[in-house]
Amino acid sequence: MNNSTLLARVIVRQIIEAGVTDVVISPGSRNAPLSLAFYQAADKGLLSLHVRIDERTAAFFALGIAKATGRPVPILCTSGTAVANYHPAVLEASHTNLPLLVLTADRPASLRKTGANQTTEQARIFGKAVRYFADISGTAFPMELPFYSLQNGPVHLNIQFDEPLVGDNDTDWLNQITATQPPHFKVKSPKTLHSKSTRGVLVIGHDRGGLAAADVRAFAETLNWPTITEDPLTFEGAVPHASIFLTHPAAVNDLAPDTAIIIGRTTLSRSINALIKTARYEIVIDPRLATVDADRVAHQKFFALPELEVATPDENYRARWEKYSQQAAQVIAKISEWSEPVIAREIAEGIADGLALYIASSRPIRDIEGFAKPRTGIETYANRGLAGIDGNISTALGIASQRKRTIAVMGDLAFLHDLTGLLCDEPINLTIFVVNNDGGGIFSTLAQRGVAGFEKVFGTPHGRDLTAIAKSMGIQATAISTLAELRDEVKAPISGLRVVEIKAPDREANADLLEKIYREVKALP
Repeated sequence: MNNSTLLARVIVRQIIEAGVTDVVISPGSRNAPLSLAFYQAADKGLLSLHVRIDERTAAFFALGIAKATGRPVPILCTSGTAVANYHPAVLEASHTNLPLLVLTADRPASLRKTGANQTTEQARIFGKAVRYFADISGTAFPMELPFYSLQNGPVHLNIQFDEPLVGDNDTDWLNQITATQPPHFKVKSPKTLHSKSTRGVLVIGHDRGGLAAADVRAFAETLNWPTITEDPLTFEGAVPHASIFLTHPAAVNDLAPDTAIIIGRTTLSRSINALIKTARYEIVIDPRLATVDADRVAHQKFFALPELEVATPDENYRARWEKYSQQAAQVIAKISEWSEPVIAREIAEGIADGLALYIASSRPIRDIEGFAKPRTGIETYANRGLAGIDGNISTALGIASQRKRTIAVMGDLAFLHDLTGLLCDEPINLTIFVVNNDGGGIFSTLAQRGVAGFEKVFGTPHGRDLTAIAKSMGIQATAISTLAELRDEVKAPISGLRVVEIKAPDREANADLLEKIYREVKALP
């Protein structure tokens, strides 16, 4: 048996024994020893093997699996530019502490800097984005430390394979393998959080810092403070439409808290971050403080949800929160024209309990935050580590591969950014709603609006028929442009991979509508 095959089998055996259930690979020659070993393991039913021709797509697909399961997910590619294509997903995993096990095949170290084909400096290519790195050669490597490190985020193993790259087809090496549950390292609860504040507010970032939704809900109920959440579809008791009415300066002044507790990171609304800055005392709860966010500013920091000893909240303060929320709800309820706020409101309200929902960055996630009524009953996901619009189709598919039925909502540019993600032949039930406003709609709501060259460098209209593009790739697709059609599609059965193109109004018209809503909210007494 050649050394490359021996090393590959040693690594794969340890991965299976650690309880890994899914592996994502991309085709290549240098990664052949591991690819064949993983195939043999999958052929014996020891794990599920997913193949994606595009490394960026593959990495985001694995990211979705890790989000849905919480388990480590190995990704495997060949040498050269293939490795670099992993970088966006590795960065997202780093900023969300997701357990991606990055396996990159490499030429022997002796070939580096010699002009050898497809050879570059792959060692430490991901820099500080990974929690552990090893440059591996030989015939054996212990996996205990990599698996220990995966509890805090991605790990990179660069594996040198010398020729020959193909061994025999003997699968006896897979006999008597016993899979176990991956090691779980429970973080000890920090000291008790003490607060005498009666005017406190709890702010929950979209991904809750990676903390379990049920644990955060229990914490919020015990705290019993007004709660703002970037994910209103997970916290039924949250204050509705906070990001909308907090654009009202009078509301911010009236509701300025003595203490603000922030769980995770708040990345969606300037209005909510402006309120946080008014607090005299700020407390941050986020496991990532120990890894990527160690320099966050706060008066007090916790790595996990603490025990609570807090004062009885001021009921008058809570009542003022409810007043502003109800006023904003009245304004939002009156919106009847076909628009992106209405699209977000209707999707959030119409999704059936028990579904998984993936929301892409940019406008869709902000519209759901602002215009959806708080509820529970669905699992929500998003890539909020770095909030990129890359890899969204693939991430949604990765999540859907672990769930019975899934819905994704994204903009047209996010959809076009990840078209190769649609190359999926697995039996996955996912409906992708694409809000098509022909370009970068979020920029019409930012300071860039109206500057010279706006359409060229910010608006970026593409003029493409997204339904036709999806159909050309063998995907079921339809286009809709009315509220009645949207309601029907949201309630339609989810079977296979399907794209629903939502033809939204003009980007500028949508920006004007948002400004109108903000003006009406600000005009309220």
